Amino acid sequence: MKRVDKIRFWLSLLFRILLVVAGIIAVFTTNWINLALVIFTMFLTFLPSIVERRYKLDLPSEIEILVLLFVYGSLYLGELYAFYEKFWWWDLFLHAYSGIMIGIAGFALVYVLNKEKKLTFNLSPLFIAMFSFSFSVALGVMWEIFEFVMDSVFDFNMLKSGLVDTMWDLIVDTSGALLVALIGYFYVKKDPQIFEKLVRKMK
Repeated sequence: MKRVDKIRFWLSLLFRILLVVAGIIAVFTTNWINLALVIFTMFLTFLPSIVERRYKLDLPSEIEILVLLFVYGSLYLGELYAFYEKFWWWDLFLHAYSGIMIGIAGFALVYVLNKEKKLTFNLSPLFIAMFSFSFSVALGVMWEIFEFVMDSVFDFNMLKSGLVDTMWDLIVDTSGALLVALIGYFYVKKDPQIFEKLVRKMK
């Protein structure tokens, strides 16, 4: 097992143990909202593995670690331990992180599709960059909708200051996505095989 795979394994195990402890505390304190959040967060930790098995993919361990850290920071620390209230910059930091992370995932997704033998054309660097940007921004919007639904249905406070918080989140998401799209565009334009080389290094 490679070092990065070991890191992913131990991070996943530690995070899930922490979630089990948080779930037990939620049961003893009859905090059913926190318990529901713990169960949902636990499901998200298994999501990369589910996607791998369902679509027969081999996601790099680095990507899984990035996803795990985001889930840990946003739902575990952010919601269960109120980091959003304790640190004013926590929400903006996570949205910038997610915008960049999802933008990279969007580039990787288009790369996989572009390498599919069934396709009879190659996508241009500009199209790949635009898709990556749109993909990241769209998921950012979906996350804001998720926060609105959680606040409305379960009486959470994920939107914090409402419209102002939502708009800043979207601005940061968009900025991160734009940064990745621009950098990715120039990299792909300079070297069309850039993602293939990165994937080989990760394996």
